[in-house]
Amino acid sequence: MPVLFSALVPPDDVAEAVAEALGDPGDGLRWEPPERWHVTLAYYGPDDPETRAAWLADRLAGRAGVDVRLEKAATFPGVLWLTVAGTELTPLALAAGAGAEARPYVPHLTLARFPREDPGLAGRWTRALSEFRSRRWTATQVVLMTSEREPAGPRYRVARAFELDRA
Repeated sequence: MPVLFSALVPPDDVAEAVAEALGDPGDGLRWEPPERWHVTLAYYGPDDPETRAAWLADRLAGRAGVDVRLEKAATFPGVLWLTVAGTELTPLALAAGAGAEARPYVPHLTLARFPREDPGLAGRWTRALSEFRSRRWTATQVVLMTSEREPAGPRYRVARAFELDRA
């Protein structure tokens, strides 16, 4: 059974703005390639895609698109990420199942990973991206993603897309 999660994918121009802000990072962090950039709404773990898609379609029915913006960098242990601003995002994530996880929902876009025992590796990037702000966009689609382990890192595929109402 594949590992599943729901997410928002930033528009191409927003991803390009992030890539431009990063420049050529190459300093020992394990950078996520832009094609894997997403904002997770809820993680489901191993699950049947058809069953989860039906469940998610019901949970998202009638929900409006949400305004979001990527902002300054921050870290979790071993993870460098961009914060995500948008007051409507948390209710959308909770509807998608984020409340089932043990930890609180923190919307973010993962940029890179680093050894937990060396948090200083990410310090340069939290400073360099402290003023970063993408343009605000209205996310009108949630995707159900599959994640498959591969030697080069996970490969994500869209199992199904769900349109949100355009306000």
